[in-house]
Amino acid sequence: MSGLECLAAENIWFDKNRYDEAERRFYEGVNGPCTQSHQQEREASAILQDIANSRQYIQQCLNGSSSHAGGDQELISRMRSLELENQSLHQVVEEMRAALQKLESRVAVLERSPSTGAVPCAKAAPVQQVKVENGGDDDDDLDLFGSDEEEDAEAARIRQERLDAYAAKKAKKPALIAKSSILLDVKPWDDETDMAKLEECVRSVQADGLLWGASKLVPVGYGIKKLQINCVVEDDKVGTDMLEEEIIKFEDYVQSVDVAAFNKI
Repeated sequence: MSGLECLAAENIWFDKNRYDEAERRFYEGVNGPCTQSHQQEREASAILQDIANSRQYIQQCLNGSSSHAGGDQELISRMRSLELENQSLHQVVEEMRAALQKLESRVAVLERSPSTGAVPCAKAAPVQQVKVENGGDDDDDLDLFGSDEEEDAEAARIRQERLDAYAAKKAKKPALIAKSSILLDVKPWDDETDMAKLEECVRSVQADGLLWGASKLVPVGYGIKKLQINCVVEDDKVGTDMLEEEIIKFEDYVQSVDVAAFNKI
């Protein structure tokens, strides 16, 4: 039989799958069945370890969430306490504001009363008050409220002298002058304006009842600074309109003038 005929009669290549399976079984029998069991044990141990790690991680997450929940509860309680404190502070501020408004109204009434009521009080002073002011004299027998028939010339002279003395005493008392403190914002045209010259121009405005105070430069933006200057004025002599009109005349330096604060003294 030739070689080609032998190869034609061979059928091993047509049953290759069967021979591969037999070879696999042969090697498994040589190596022993314990190899596969050890590998399975290792795989099972690895799976158990992963399960234990997963349980531990879940427990840590639960503990962390409980601690975060406790921290959130504490934060909420602190926020509530701060809200209550803020409400109480708001109430105190409102009470102080109301008290300040009442005080300002009373001061305004007292400031207006000397200029309007000083002269009438001097002219229409009761005779009984004159007697209190001059309580050192012994005139118990003198009836200042008697009729014209009972009043003699000496009693009339004494009463007139006391009235004149009381009026002179009231006239010597200085009248209360209403004053105000004004804070002005003087803005230049640009950042190249000479602020020293601008302040000099502002202070050159002089008037009776006007007193200039401290000043400072306040940044506005883009390198521009405004002049913030304080002054004290007598309300009856100087007003804010007059100050603004006089300062705005320096148009080479001054762009605008604003009243930043106005307080009665």
